[in-house]
Amino acid sequence: MSTPTLSALPIRRLTLRDLTACADLSQDRGWPREDHKWGLLLSAGTGYGIDDPDGDGLIAACVVTEYGPQERPGLGAIGMVLIAERYARKGLGRRLMRYVVEGAGTTPLTLHATPSGRPLYEQLGFKTIGRAEMVRGRITPDGPLPDVATRPATAEDLPAIVRLDTEVFGLDRTHVLTRLPAFVDQLRVAEADGTITGYAGAWPNMETHVIGPLIARDTETAKALIVSLAAGSDRPLRTDIDVRHEELLAWVKERGLAPIAFNTVMTYGVPELPGDWTRRFAPLTVAAG
Repeated sequence: MSTPTLSALPIRRLTLRDLTACADLSQDRGWPREDHKWGLLLSAGTGYGIDDPDGDGLIAACVVTEYGPQERPGLGAIGMVLIAERYARKGLGRRLMRYVVEGAGTTPLTLHATPSGRPLYEQLGFKTIGRAEMVRGRITPDGPLPDVATRPATAEDLPAIVRLDTEVFGLDRTHVLTRLPAFVDQLRVAEADGTITGYAGAWPNMETHVIGPLIARDTETAKALIVSLAAGSDRPLRTDIDVRHEELLAWVKERGLAPIAFNTVMTYGVPELPGDWTRRFAPLTVAAG
C-alpha cells in the first residue's frame, strides 16, 4: 500500500469497544496484551486509532489522559503509542502524534519515551526533562523495616487521597483515582497522627504486580508502602521510579528488584511537570503520566 493512501486513512476516537483490538495491536508489536491497563486508559482517557483498510483491526493507536479542569486541562499524558508491525516505518506514528499535538492546542503534554520512540518525539518538539528506571523482582526483607504505619485504604479515605494527590501531582486526577479501587488488587495508605501521608496501589499486569501510583511524604514512607504491598502479593513486583529518588532505587535493588530499562520523561509546551516531584516516586503507569 502506498504512503499517500496511508496518509489519507482517517484517525478516529477509540472507545471501550476497541479494547480487544488495542490489546491485539499490543501483541502484534511484541508487547504484552495488557487488556486490564487498556481498559483503564480507554475509560479515563481518550484513545485515537487508525483502522486497517483491509478490515484487519487497528494499525495504529495511542491514548491521551488529561488532568485538571475538564474545560481547560492543565496537562495531557500520551501513552501506548503503537503501530502495527506490517505498517512500521511508514509515517503513521508521526501522523498520529502530530494529530494529538495539534488537537491538544495550548494544553501542555508529557510522555515517557522508549529509546526507539525518543527520536520521533524530539523531532516533534518534545524536550527531555528526566528519566524513570523500571525495576522488577521480589522484595527480600533485609534489615530493619521502615517505622511507618500502613493499612488498606477504605472508601472513606478517598477524599484525603484525592487532596494529597492533587497537592503532589499538581493537578486534579479525581477521574483516575476514583477508578483505582476497581483497578488495583491492593490500595494502601500510610498514616501518621491520623493524617494520610502517602498512598500506593498494586495492580495486575501479566505475571507481575505493578506498584503505582506511589505518592509519599518521604523515602521511608515510600519504602513502607512498597514493603506492605509486597507482603500482600504472590507475584514479582514491577515499578518505574523517578531516578532522582536515588535512595529508594538503591534500597529496592538491594532487596531484590533488578533494573530492567529506562524511560525518558519528556514534555511539550511546558519546561517542567507541575507538582512536587520529591513526593512523587512512581506513576500509576508510564502510559498515563
